[in-house]
Amino acid sequence: MNPHEALSEPRAARSSREGRGWVEGVILSLIRYAARQAPPSLSARLEEEWLADLTTRQGTVARLRFALGCCWATRVIALELATAVGAAAGSSVGKTAALFAGAGPSLLSRRTTVFVLIGALHTLVILGLASGITREVLQAVPPFQVVPVAKEAQPPEPPPPVPAPTLEQFRPVVSLTPWTGEAPAGAITVPTVEGPPPTVLATPRQVIRVAGGPGPGFPNTEDYYPEASRRLDEKGLTTVSVCVDGAGRLTADPFVARSSGSARLDAAAVRLAKAASGHYRPATEDGRPVSSCYPFGVRFTLK
Repeated sequence: MNPHEALSEPRAARSSREGRGWVEGVILSLIRYAARQAPPSLSARLEEEWLADLTTRQGTVARLRFALGCCWATRVIALELATAVGAAAGSSVGKTAALFAGAGPSLLSRRTTVFVLIGALHTLVILGLASGITREVLQAVPPFQVVPVAKEAQPPEPPPPVPAPTLEQFRPVVSLTPWTGEAPAGAITVPTVEGPPPTVLATPRQVIRVAGGPGPGFPNTEDYYPEASRRLDEKGLTTVSVCVDGAGRLTADPFVARSSGSARLDAAAVRLAKAASGHYRPATEDGRPVSSCYPFGVRFTLK
């Protein structure tokens, strides 16, 4: 890059490029430091493998994460190796310390390693803010979408109360004028129309009605007494309903209105009622025979 291009390059881009170069140097330093903390037999091989893996990482954040992971892996390898050697040597604290003293530089304690990592992380964050790396990380994060929430509809306010009506008492004013016996001027005279006299309704005359029944020549009940009922000593009263004309003749078939409790006695009563056609006393109204229907009883009794 010539001096003119360097001068024409924006200050923000130049600072971003310089910050990235510094961060890359920190990443390489962390990987080399992690490899040196491993046992001497593994240090060279781990450094070579980690640097090869670093070239496959894309992005500053991913490379920095890989470097921090290498530091943590060194700590884990050291702890596992110390556990294996201590178990083989009889779990002696002095032998374990002697082994690590001869294996290489003394390993950092867990607390010191944590402090170193925290300090390196803060340093990288500050540098990232200054060089623009943080802006790239924020751009990689998907933006948040703000969805407006529909405001709930408030119920309408109730209408103001209607004031109670004011009622005024009405007092009519009546003017009384003394009557002089003469119609005032302009008054309309209505002639008096006399109607017919009221009609007096006559009281209906009461009709004297006499119910009919068996008349002269009516058959004898003993002639229609069933023989089987006589032998079984059956007796009772059957009510038969008949319809006769003014001459005492049947106008319809008679029927049992109330049973005696025996079918034979009921059938005999119906035969008796049919045989008595023309011998019934008809009902009368004011002494005149009329057609009518009425019941009568037929009693069957053994003497």
